[in-house]
Amino acid sequence: MCFGGRESTPQTFHKIQNPKSKIEMTKIIFDTDPGGDDAFALLWLQSLAKQGHAELIAVTTAEGNINSKLTFINASKVLSLGGFEKVELGRGVTVKNPQADDAAHIHGMDGMGNISNNLPAAKHDFEKAVYSDDLIIDKLNAYPGEVSILAVGPLTNLAAAETKSPGILKKAKEIVIMGGAFKVPGNVTTHAEFNIFYNPEAAEKVFSSCNNLVILPLDITEKLLFTPEMAEDIMSSSQNHLTQFISDLCDFMTEANLRYRQTRGFKGFLVHDGAAVAYLFYPETLLFCRAKVDVETQGKHTLGKTFFDERFIAKKDANSWVALEVDKEGLLASLLEDIKFLCMD
Repeated sequence: MCFGGRESTPQTFHKIQNPKSKIEMTKIIFDTDPGGDDAFALLWLQSLAKQGHAELIAVTTAEGNINSKLTFINASKVLSLGGFEKVELGRGVTVKNPQADDAAHIHGMDGMGNISNNLPAAKHDFEKAVYSDDLIIDKLNAYPGEVSILAVGPLTNLAAAETKSPGILKKAKEIVIMGGAFKVPGNVTTHAEFNIFYNPEAAEKVFSSCNNLVILPLDITEKLLFTPEMAEDIMSSSQNHLTQFISDLCDFMTEANLRYRQTRGFKGFLVHDGAAVAYLFYPETLLFCRAKVDVETQGKHTLGKTFFDERFIAKKDANSWVALEVDKEGLLASLLEDIKFLCMD
């Protein structure tokens, strides 16, 4: 299959040109619950910002992979690691009754492969930090129509922002979501993916509030295997605190992914959240269809399932572009080269 160019087919699939050629700065809010693959996505964004392709205007942390205080601290440390400690950082809105336990068994008790003590100290103060929903509202009001939100954790912060300020999410240029599963099984239940299942009511709120969504589901992210050989490649290009962190995190995440059968026996770990970054800067690696995406919030066996109508009938009220195919080699090669750029001494 050829990826790249913009054209439509009778199946309503679309291929989107690479916007990096436009040389225009993309304003980004990164909504995240770090998390190992979150850390890789955040490092990738920092590299693109360092290269002049992105303006990271805020990072809003969320409860999910671990609790909200640790996701905040981890994000602060990773920002410092990449030299972006001055970026505004929000603390996550608390979920009263999450449907899922956290994912510390995959990401470590600290969310960073139990190696967070080796990272620079957090430069942001959790107790004094603004809540993530308020930070989202402030930035979208300040830059209406200019901000892309990359949401790679549960959608709690976005739903809280929409509840507090109805219509605010429509002020985003687009909302890029890593979440959901359509034609593949879930990763926490038979049908549900973690980010959606953790707070399905929040996902429903976001899906029903706007039509500027881009969804990167398990259908494609489960193909994005970051291998120990890739970590070795990064280490061979530069040897410093950042490359050592990447190598150590890769070792931990590879072992955890094998133990919990996330990679079907292949050595490496899944960089799910990197797909959201790839959409903005390397969209030629992805193939999309336009759809009206909904989430199940009541089902006994299907709670948190995402779905859309695939019948060949007229569709109304489509709200999302859903990625269903990926050029995994091209995407991972781009990730690797950009991370190596960030790691240069």
